[in-house]
Amino acid sequence: MPFDGIVTKCIVEELSETLSGGRVEKIFQPEVDEIILNIRAKGQNLKLILSAGANYPRIHLTDSVKENPSTPPVFCMLLRKHLGGGKILGVEFHDFERIVTVLVESTNELGDISTKRLIIEIMGRHSNIVLVNQEGKIIDSIKHVDNEVSSVREVMPARDYILPPAQNKTSPNELDIDRLIDEANCAENITIENYLLNNIKGFSPLLCREICHNADVDGKRAITSIDSDGAAKLKQSLKDTVSKIRNNNFTPCIIFDNQNGGKPVDFHCLETKQYRDVTFMQSMSEVLDVFYSTKDKIERLKQKKSDVMKVLKNSLDRCNKKLALQQEKLRDVADREKIKLYGELITANIYCIPKNVKSVSLLNYYSESGDYIDISLDENRSPQENAQRYFRQYSKAKSAYEFTSKQVEETLKELEYLESVNHLLDNCSSLLEIDEIRQELAEEGYLHSKRKATVKKKEKAMEPLRFKSSDGFDILVGKNNKQNDLLTLKTASSNDVWLHTRNIPGSHVIIRKTQQNIPDNTLLEAAILAAYHSKSKNSSTVPVDYTAVKNVKKPSGAKPGMVIYENFKTLIVTPNEELVNKLKAGK
Repeated sequence: MPFDGIVTKCIVEELSETLSGGRVEKIFQPEVDEIILNIRAKGQNLKLILSAGANYPRIHLTDSVKENPSTPPVFCMLLRKHLGGGKILGVEFHDFERIVTVLVESTNELGDISTKRLIIEIMGRHSNIVLVNQEGKIIDSIKHVDNEVSSVREVMPARDYILPPAQNKTSPNELDIDRLIDEANCAENITIENYLLNNIKGFSPLLCREICHNADVDGKRAITSIDSDGAAKLKQSLKDTVSKIRNNNFTPCIIFDNQNGGKPVDFHCLETKQYRDVTFMQSMSEVLDVFYSTKDKIERLKQKKSDVMKVLKNSLDRCNKKLALQQEKLRDVADREKIKLYGELITANIYCIPKNVKSVSLLNYYSESGDYIDISLDENRSPQENAQRYFRQYSKAKSAYEFTSKQVEETLKELEYLESVNHLLDNCSSLLEIDEIRQELAEEGYLHSKRKATVKKKEKAMEPLRFKSSDGFDILVGKNNKQNDLLTLKTASSNDVWLHTRNIPGSHVIIRKTQQNIPDNTLLEAAILAAYHSKSKNSSTVPVDYTAVKNVKKPSGAKPGMVIYENFKTLIVTPNEELVNKLKAGK
């Protein structure tokens, strides 16, 4: 995990300097495995977060605001009792293990001063937050570990606090680098990266890769295959890294994946040269706060989006099944004209058809070739009754065809609408954008509208995306169907230019027209924006229709974002992300 022993040393150095002498003013537990301490230290109000969550265990200062439960959990009340108003004596860690101790001096009910230890163990799914008294006894922990869970180490009230089992590794402070590399020939079937990882305490895979990168050696190679030149470079790279660790020469940074929406993928307290998209920050707390708050935002965005996606998927599946049944019904009545022909031929030959026959062969007067047609008859009915039977079947089939055809048309429109919502939901980058789509689906009856007991002030609607063409024209792009309607039918002027991908779900695009005519280059750039913000974002040739806004109409009863248009022209373009970013920056 990114939070290794070296990062632990860095964050402890920062917290010890920042928090020592401070007072614990408030304590909250917003999540089942998360504690926040409000601390007044050196003239500042600070928030220290301790999380024992399986996914993101950590300790650092934070600026994020979380809603607290109306009733504080039991562990939170316990911490308030023992640590409230206490003075922070310091922050410590143990031999490059991911275990951090916050020392708090407080007064009990009898007025006696004692020192408590609030310990956070950052160990993945085994992470924990433990409150220990001055005698080393556990007062309580945020997660209880009894002998049924672990026979090696219990974490329960009134038990002695015991450190987790130590790893058989060497601390960077005691490391003999020359000996470590020279003895590598004895290690078989292990890569260079894993050799460093398995022998040095506090090192993470990221740091091991960085050492190999700086030494210009392939960390995936077997350690026994390294030559003398490679060994010398590896020693030097390792010595440089260990020197920075021993001297607290830290450079906190976050690694981003700019090829995948700028998501944070890793962090460290030492300079990282193996990646290009690296952002350096002033403190490790700032790095951790940005990294984990962004991760949390992405997770919550993903979760909220998946909830709406599930509703959309169910609606799309329902529509597709309904369409399949309707198309099957159309196929069933596809021969209705033949049924009508049977009735007409029986009527024309009614006096020539004998009674009580099962079939008859009649000349088809409507065929130029003069073919005869075999027609089945009900032997218990007269020729006239057989004709009437065929006419009734035809009338029923005709009515079914007309009714089902209208149903198919409505279902296709609904599918088009749902696919457009699905595409726009894919492109949502904020919770507010998802909320707008959720509200739209609730208004259309696809989601149950949640009524709140208290009426809150209506949040301001999201603004459309704004771009500036290379010729200086404003270009607006809708983010969802309701915004598309507002943009096209309310915001845009009649002479503005409207663009949309042909028969492809996507955003409405508006070029704001001034007194001058719109240049071809601006039209092309707006068409590329329309293609980029459509379902065909990754296609090479996308047709984009454009016309004046006055030629765009919304049919009565049409769903949000659904319009018809006329007098249009078409451009064939290829989406270009680099150009989109350039036009966005140009605004």
